[in-house]
Amino acid sequence: MRTLIVLAFLLALLLPGFSQTAVSTLPKDAHEILAAAAPFYDFSSPELKPWHLKARYQLYDLKGNPTDQGVWEYWWMSPKVHRSSWSRTGAEHMEWSTAEGALYRSGSSLRYFEREMEWTLLSPFPRHNVLAPDRMKLDLKMLPADKPELACVGTTLQWVVDGRRQEAGKATYYCLDPATLALRVVYDNQLTKEFSQLVKIQGRYLARQVVVTAGKQKLFTASVDTVEALNPTAAMFSPPADATLKQKSPSLHEDSQVVTTGSLVKKTQPVYPSLSKRAKEQGVVTVAAVIGTDGKIHDLEVLASPSPKLAESAVDAVSKWEYQPYSLNGELVEVDTLVDVTYKLGK
Repeated sequence: MRTLIVLAFLLALLLPGFSQTAVSTLPKDAHEILAAAAPFYDFSSPELKPWHLKARYQLYDLKGNPTDQGVWEYWWMSPKVHRSSWSRTGAEHMEWSTAEGALYRSGSSLRYFEREMEWTLLSPFPRHNVLAPDRMKLDLKMLPADKPELACVGTTLQWVVDGRRQEAGKATYYCLDPATLALRVVYDNQLTKEFSQLVKIQGRYLARQVVVTAGKQKLFTASVDTVEALNPTAAMFSPPADATLKQKSPSLHEDSQVVTTGSLVKKTQPVYPSLSKRAKEQGVVTVAAVIGTDGKIHDLEVLASPSPKLAESAVDAVSKWEYQPYSLNGELVEVDTLVDVTYKLGK
């Protein structure tokens, strides 16, 4: 039986009463800004004491209506040893990360935002070694320009192929409070992630409320209810005999220096549905998918779409795409990715 010691002071540190650490002078360089802010989001540091988090989350349909609710719990003992659980009506999933670096799983399959829970709540910030100048192009925008309230750093992943820089898609913007370097908004593909009700845990920022939208439409929300110190036991972090050993599947947010980039080798262009054209339907369909170790697309999920017909067209096309498989430290791995399919009526 585990023992949980509630840290009452953590919940007392809610904004606006929470006094954040002020930054004397905001760095002028985008790399310096991210480097200065990174320690506030390092929840993998061996300096941290064991802790436990419990959050509620809400999923939405393509019309923005709330559908399934769930609960995510996270137990952390060390950078390698931690455990997660997801539960919603009709589905449960558990994961254990062990001291040997192994990942065990059991239960139902997860949806995209469920798979991204740890990244969304605990690691919304790009990792330091992803930000190497030869791997990431950065730019800085102060918003609004006349009286800046946010310092927004744009990050665009890039590689050098035959001496020429290759950029991978659109920039992701991380917008921080210039006074405290607290992350407030992330613009990633067509998605916007807003972070509010901040608390400070062991010197790190944690948003107790996260809202993900596409335009004005909600896609996902999460609320942190409990943050507690943890008195860990070995049994708490030991996977059961029926758990499946599985290579960790990195998100594309992870360290690009150890994830060898898989290239798109087969792309089927989407067909613009005639009914959508007649109805003047246009816009961006955002699709989440898993690139398997076979290079093929798995677990397709439409996150946002202007219409059902366009969503159907995008899924039909993207499901046929094939990649050169990704590898992590020399081993083939699955990778989560987002794909934007744009439909635009001709003039």
